[in-house]
Amino acid sequence: MNGNQTSALVQDGFDNWKRVTGKKCVFLVHVGSSASSSHNKCVTAADALMKPSGHIDKVMHRIGGEEVLKHRLRLKTTIMVVKQLALQGSSFRGHDESDDSLNPGNVLAWIGFAAKLNDQINSVVLRNAPGNAKYTSPSIQKEILGIIANRVRCKIREEIGDSCFSILVDEAVDEAGREQMSVILRYVSSYGIVTERFFALKSVADTSAETLKQAICGVLSQYDLQIEKLRGQGYDGASNMSGQFNGVKALFLRDCPYAYFVHCFAHRLQLALITSAKVCDPIWDFFSILDCIINVVKASPKRIRELQAIHKKDLDGMLDAGEIQSGQGANQMTSLKRSGPTRWGSHYHSILSIINMFNATCVVLEDLCRSKEGEQRAQARGASKNIKTFEFVFNLHLMKGIMDITDFLCQAFQQESVDIVAAVGFVSMAKLKLQKLRDEGWDKLLIEVKSFCSKHAIEVPNMNATHGRGEKQTTLEHRYHFEYFNQCIDFQLGTLNSRFNESSVRLLQLSGALDPKSSFQSFDEENIYRLAEEFYPQDFEGNEMYCLKNELGYYADHVVHCQEYDVSSLAKLLEKLVETGMDARYRLICRLIRLVLTLPVSTATTERSFSAMKHVKTDLRNKMGDEFLADCLTIFFEREYVIGMDEDSIIDEFAKLKDRRVQLTL
Repeated sequence: MNGNQTSALVQDGFDNWKRVTGKKCVFLVHVGSSASSSHNKCVTAADALMKPSGHIDKVMHRIGGEEVLKHRLRLKTTIMVVKQLALQGSSFRGHDESDDSLNPGNVLAWIGFAAKLNDQINSVVLRNAPGNAKYTSPSIQKEILGIIANRVRCKIREEIGDSCFSILVDEAVDEAGREQMSVILRYVSSYGIVTERFFALKSVADTSAETLKQAICGVLSQYDLQIEKLRGQGYDGASNMSGQFNGVKALFLRDCPYAYFVHCFAHRLQLALITSAKVCDPIWDFFSILDCIINVVKASPKRIRELQAIHKKDLDGMLDAGEIQSGQGANQMTSLKRSGPTRWGSHYHSILSIINMFNATCVVLEDLCRSKEGEQRAQARGASKNIKTFEFVFNLHLMKGIMDITDFLCQAFQQESVDIVAAVGFVSMAKLKLQKLRDEGWDKLLIEVKSFCSKHAIEVPNMNATHGRGEKQTTLEHRYHFEYFNQCIDFQLGTLNSRFNESSVRLLQLSGALDPKSSFQSFDEENIYRLAEEFYPQDFEGNEMYCLKNELGYYADHVVHCQEYDVSSLAKLLEKLVETGMDARYRLICRLIRLVLTLPVSTATTERSFSAMKHVKTDLRNKMGDEFLADCLTIFFEREYVIGMDEDSIIDEFAKLKDRRVQLTL
């Protein structure tokens, strides 16, 4: 075939029409007899173009459909394993992940376990997986974890919608010594339920107010949470957080004057209880002796086993005598509880444990006095001597009576759904109970202490005996009554009054007018209107304040006098209004209730997130990256969003993220 002629008809064009006849006709030569000629190649290509079933994308889908399913099965297996490990807070990787490793890490181990139960997984995921598409590498695990965690945060953001919200923030040091800041969002859901959600964990270089504020703003802006919608801030009493001029509180108030700060109620209660114990010498001495006794008994496993054996024998004797009743969960074996320096509620559990195991504790201390020598014997003798005194037993039961009341506050302040109005009410209730204990509880306490001493063979002094000299001479009963009992309760009441002096806070005072407790006893239309006018003008615009006043009139005639809405708290009231559809009828009042409920009460949720962080980032996993830790903690802490998450949708998002459509998408 002539190259020039071919070139002319294919590329350059042809105009020599004298050569179109005969055997050497240019057209005949162009067509040729070979299938590889230019003309025949073009004809074949044209025929293929006219047949859609032969197009390359159809061929790829027809040939690769089965391979795509295999790729998806491999990735789905990894996703399910990663999700379950994250929900349990377990480790992912092993030190040796080679094929012949005996401990390749949890991800590979659980995939291998699944393969033993499923032949398809064994064939596709393990034995026949290509080296570049096993979907088990650490980078793949992190990508999957990031997708799941981001979905959780997006779901929380979706629940908040356009509603206002509050932030709860605290810092703690992780196992690697890095400062971590936990950010919790508090909001009211569309169903009227007060909700607190763990949202982010950020590593910060320092804990200065400016650094923390920038980190918080970065988290909020990433998910389009506007500072203008911030209606509350909850921190502890540290100066970098709640400082009047340069704390995080003050910095946010400059950007949003309606982001009202509430000092954590649980932290305030902790400070109040510690302060009252420190200024009352007999009580501070009592707790020092109590800690010493518990430390001596719990110094070795052998002593703990002896303590439990003696206590079991005591329980068996009381069961036989009918002094206690058996039942499921009753009379379980336990031990003495050590108190924590930062959790005053733990002192209450220490007191209960030593009352419950008093006889066993005395026996163990007596055995130590006889068997040990030197320093240990001296400690045991001192502890044994102190525990068998009337003064110790008196203070033991006195503090039990007081902390029966204050422990209720500790538990109430740690509830996610507690609102600011209910919290103030709980404090007032505790003050009344303490005052009642002071006025009416002395005789009952003295009888209880004497009965306990008689049961455990402890000498009870003559309460009418004189004590002191000269003008200070009094009876022993007078000393215990006024210098111990009354003084201790007075210190407790005094510190509670100083730490929880909410009467001067107008926001909380006006918010109490919405409280439905005791058949809306505190309801006041004027105060509710002032609450919206003074503290939430940003949320009631135009004629809405006028409409709110009209709504309050109908609300007072309908809801306030309706037995159906006679509930115990503001949170339950809103739930009831939403349930009955009255939130649409009283739209503005419900908006105001939501704003009040958004105010934080305590930072207990941040403390729980730090407990979860210790579970996830342990001493053996202290090299965990900050982003990986935050994703693990999000899944571990907010597991209800993760349990029902669809793996196929995660695969599709994974494919889009890394453009793996050919491998993972049909």
